[in-house]
Amino acid sequence: MAKYSREDIMKLAKEENVKYIRLQFTDILGTIKNVEIPVSQLTKALDNKMMFDGSSIEGFVRIEESDMYLYPDLDTWVIFPWTSEKGKVARLICDIYNTDGTPFLGDPRNNLKRMLNEMKKMGFTNFNVGPEPEFFLFKLDEKGEPTLELNDKGGYFDLAPTDLGENCRRDIVLELEEMGFEIEASHHEVAPGQHEIDFKYADAVTACDYIQTFKLVVKTIARKHGLHATFMPKPLFGVNGSGMHCNVSLFNGKDNVFYDKEGSLELSDTARQFIAGVIKHAPHFTAVTNPTVNSYKRLVPGYEAPCYVAWSAKNRSPLVRIPASRGLSTRVEVRSVDPAANPYLAVAVLLAAGLSGIKDNLTPPKAIDRNIYVMSKEERVEAGITDLPSTLYAALESLKQDEVICEALGDHLLEHFIEAKEIEWDMFRTQVHPWEREQYMTMY
Repeated sequence: MAKYSREDIMKLAKEENVKYIRLQFTDILGTIKNVEIPVSQLTKALDNKMMFDGSSIEGFVRIEESDMYLYPDLDTWVIFPWTSEKGKVARLICDIYNTDGTPFLGDPRNNLKRMLNEMKKMGFTNFNVGPEPEFFLFKLDEKGEPTLELNDKGGYFDLAPTDLGENCRRDIVLELEEMGFEIEASHHEVAPGQHEIDFKYADAVTACDYIQTFKLVVKTIARKHGLHATFMPKPLFGVNGSGMHCNVSLFNGKDNVFYDKEGSLELSDTARQFIAGVIKHAPHFTAVTNPTVNSYKRLVPGYEAPCYVAWSAKNRSPLVRIPASRGLSTRVEVRSVDPAANPYLAVAVLLAAGLSGIKDNLTPPKAIDRNIYVMSKEERVEAGITDLPSTLYAALESLKQDEVICEALGDHLLEHFIEAKEIEWDMFRTQVHPWEREQYMTMY
């Protein structure tokens, strides 16, 4: 990410004919929000004097506490490439502050920074995250509404003409690169209409900013191609869902502390403790990393999504995989996370889980180097493999029982997250679904 000063931004705004600036932030559910200001108000925004009504934002504050300040992160300055030459639009990602000048604890981005400070107290300098977000492309109807008609019949790594999303995906990559992304791979995924674009890892906050920007770009460019992009975890029955595998590593200065040339699998004791922490807390952080009712339609056997708590360096069926790269690229891949997750919250709980393993000097269970999907329940029990929660309700109940993960969210976020998700579960639970009518209308 480029570094910008206040003077840089004022100069670029003038030179590039920027007319509007979006002051962007993220609510508790991971939805991007923004306050758009004319360029005449840019100085006020850079002085951290731009206010907004926090009571209107999901999970923020009550109406009597509504005034909040937007503090722009200057290094997130980006001019959207697709905006008009007659008047461009730029954006700055902001942290939320209270009127007394203190960070707002209900801001997911501020909360992640709080967890990173805990990490630094333990002697680590960086938590790097490399996300792999997947998405589906559906055709739009004549009214511009999304249909359930896919735009291709492609499969994993297919080429055009089977992969009709290739042009759209290429344009997304070009826009991302113009905005400063370093794209590592772009390809069709397993399911028809499903795609993945991987970008280079970054420090935790920057990686989460990238994820939010990525989603915005994907949706914007897809619509220009007459398509609707969705990061819904499981939009279609009978095919793979969309994940957002997170490759994570801890650094101390320039040293990757997960790497030890003399260790088994060339993993350090710290890496093993981190893995053990993730394994221990996985059922409890799943409500955060897989936060929708629909998320649990993806976490089922048979579609490559991990539903069993285990780790391995050799196969892709467990929750945690250790990719083959070593040295500075040594990393832990957590495969359960899906793209509906609020990235700031998801990364915060992954970090908290791993750090707790290091603090408590935990030892991971034995690695599972065979396909868990073909193991019987008895074999899984014997190997010590447990299941992830199978519903949002079960995940929320599990979350409430874990002090480490609750602390990683903090009281404000925890309370509002659970409240919002219990409402979501209750709406789903009480709704009568088409499947029920198909099964029972004529039977009873």
